[in-house]
Amino acid sequence: MRKWTICSFLLLLCLLFLLPDQGRNLHANAEADSDAPVDPPKVEEKIGAVPHGLSTDSDVVKREAESMSRKSLRSSAEKFEFQAEVSRLMDIIINSLYSNKDIFLRELISNASDALDKIRFLSLTDKEILGEGDDAKLEIQIKLDKEKKILSIRDRGIGMTKEDLIKNLGTIAKSGTSAFVEKMQTSGDLNLIGQFGVGFYSVYLVADYVEVISKHNDDKQHVWESKADGAFAISEDTWNEPLGRGTEIRLHLREEAQEYLEEHKLKELVKKYSEFINFPIHLWATKEVEEEVPAEEDDASDDEDNAESKSSEEEEEDAEKEEDEKKPKTKTVKKTTSEWELLNDVKAIWLRSPREVTDEEYTKFYHSLAKDFGEEKPMTWSHFNAEGDVEFKAVLFVPPKAPHDLYESYYNANKSNLKLYVRRVFISDEFDELLPKYLNFLLGLVDSDTLPLNVSREMLQQHSSLKTIKKKLIRKALDMIRKLAEEDPDESSDTDKKEVEESGDSNEKKGQYAKFWNEFGKSIKLGIIEDATNRNRLAKLLRFETTKSDGKLTSLDKYIARMKSGQKDIFYITGTSKEQLENSPFLENLKKKGYEVIFFTDPVDEYLMQYLMDYEDKKFQNVSKEGLKLGKESKLKQLKESFKELTKWWKGALASENVDDVKLSNRLADSPCVVVTSKYGWSSNMERIMQSQTLSDASKQAYMRGKRVLEINPRHPIIKELQARVAKDPEDESVKETAKLIYQTALMESGFVLNEPKDFASRIYSSVKKSLNISPDAAVEEEDDVEETETETETSSKETESSPKIEEEAVDEDVNDEL
Repeated sequence: MRKWTICSFLLLLCLLFLLPDQGRNLHANAEADSDAPVDPPKVEEKIGAVPHGLSTDSDVVKREAESMSRKSLRSSAEKFEFQAEVSRLMDIIINSLYSNKDIFLRELISNASDALDKIRFLSLTDKEILGEGDDAKLEIQIKLDKEKKILSIRDRGIGMTKEDLIKNLGTIAKSGTSAFVEKMQTSGDLNLIGQFGVGFYSVYLVADYVEVISKHNDDKQHVWESKADGAFAISEDTWNEPLGRGTEIRLHLREEAQEYLEEHKLKELVKKYSEFINFPIHLWATKEVEEEVPAEEDDASDDEDNAESKSSEEEEEDAEKEEDEKKPKTKTVKKTTSEWELLNDVKAIWLRSPREVTDEEYTKFYHSLAKDFGEEKPMTWSHFNAEGDVEFKAVLFVPPKAPHDLYESYYNANKSNLKLYVRRVFISDEFDELLPKYLNFLLGLVDSDTLPLNVSREMLQQHSSLKTIKKKLIRKALDMIRKLAEEDPDESSDTDKKEVEESGDSNEKKGQYAKFWNEFGKSIKLGIIEDATNRNRLAKLLRFETTKSDGKLTSLDKYIARMKSGQKDIFYITGTSKEQLENSPFLENLKKKGYEVIFFTDPVDEYLMQYLMDYEDKKFQNVSKEGLKLGKESKLKQLKESFKELTKWWKGALASENVDDVKLSNRLADSPCVVVTSKYGWSSNMERIMQSQTLSDASKQAYMRGKRVLEINPRHPIIKELQARVAKDPEDESVKETAKLIYQTALMESGFVLNEPKDFASRIYSSVKKSLNISPDAAVEEEDDVEETETETETSSKETESSPKIEEEAVDEDVNDEL
């Protein structure tokens, strides 16, 4: 037996030396011969290898091996320079001290999943695009080579043409790069890289040389390679095994990143970050298995020696098993084998019952969906099945933080964070018809069994079922947000608080709705403006501070519950800040009489209140506008007659100021006067907002400005004294100037911008002169030493210019001395 084995082995070696080109065939024959006692030399299968593919010339293999060992760009490749923004980004990543380098695998798997999604979508209308055999398998494969220190990630996705490689890996959107770099500089959190569309470059956290081999159906196979030194190269691939279709990324790992050549480490990362990827992820894993092999002669003789030493009883037992002993003797040996191991075998979370899914699984799924792998959990989520004419399953999440660009180009950008699936097949994540713009902060997934598969995206957008899905999604989304508020102990009434505390979740949910409002409150306000159908639902979600909320957020329902008896309107005021509004003269009498007033300090609030006219049969009243009613005003009517001459005179004195009327005020307590606007015109805050617009047109804004009305406090001493002066001499110019000064002061205090600040300043200075007993005709002393000062200035500037020259000469002299 041994002699035959040795002869066979020598013969095989001779054939290999004589026939090098037939080595592949001999290997195949050796594997086919199950009786061969010697294990054939193992040839490791390459990822994506095509049976009977192109043979590789030995010279090419040698040449490429040398190139890879040097980790230098191939001399025959076409060289390119990275875009400046990309180089800047790569410098940050390469020189980063960021400890969590694990994210590179997450980003590559995410990109591979996107490529697979694209080819699967295209296959809905063109089944031949997938090809046949292994090419039709939509999967992700990970393989490692410990000897060469190479980690490979392969997908059978859409692949990239040469132009795609240049565009996608050499130049990227400047906005995404700049936004990421800015975020890095402020927070230093590289974990967000995937959200900015630049996740591929995270490979340079662990690799100093990267190859991207890609094959698109419309182009030849190409290789992109770079050492992250400001340049990359692309060449037609004639040496690697044909991929068929898809992309393989080879990372030549750094010395300090050798841990990523360990199978257990890769399994751990896939489990952590990519468990819910919708395509199978396979790892080329090795494992030890026990195998029965024929026993050799030495082993047989050992067995015979052991048999002689056995007792008679054992001999009898052996005799009884005489038939079994006639069988060929074998032994069990451990053998190392390699095979593809599936790493993500978790069922799609949205297909499971909500009762079966744990909070940890929801959080992991959210992180996978959002490409946000921080420690924070989503604020809340909703997992539901819709039945009826249109059946679908959906999962919606409220992120813990608002995206950095949530409200940038709000009305121009068509972006959605919802992924649409049809019968578990990914269709698109660009359907802005599924949710209105004001809910575009929600993340999630919709899987419908009703929508058709084999239609274009444009036709699908017009499908009638989408309207039904959208309607149900909005309702579920608003219910989810309402429930978040109801479960927050800070939002509950005393009775509800006890119920929430008894449930045991009070600490975790405490303050959650306030956090939601601070992040996404503006979206709810935009919803009230845009969505008339759900306006009342959205109004229930509004939060704001008031004169009685002690710095906490409150709701319209709580405001109405605290309203005074006989109060018919909901009072509010708009401005730039809560501090400014708290000291506003418009609130003096309201606070004195115990009325509660809502503070609106967001610029969008002015637009909001143009659409939110009432709530629960209560009208909204801006306390800085006309029409404010505070109970019975019989005393005010009695005073009107006595102040009739003053109000008439004052209106005439302010004719040049475009004052519509002068009236007695019911809203003032300590201030002499205030300026209000007409009920349907702009408030002072709205005027300020419109004037600050970049492309505002002052001539057109005049039509929207509210008519200004001066309201005076008949109980104030200044107003009483002015009334007496006017009664004594209506033509007194000093009294007229004083009346204009009072008006302009009230105009500023009411939040308006003065058209002629110089005129106002002149009146203030005149008043100061008068109080200091300075003559109105007193002139400013002229400056006598103007020329001398100019001469000194010229002299000092010359000295300054000459000083650098003197210093340079001195330095030159010192250098010469040293030499």
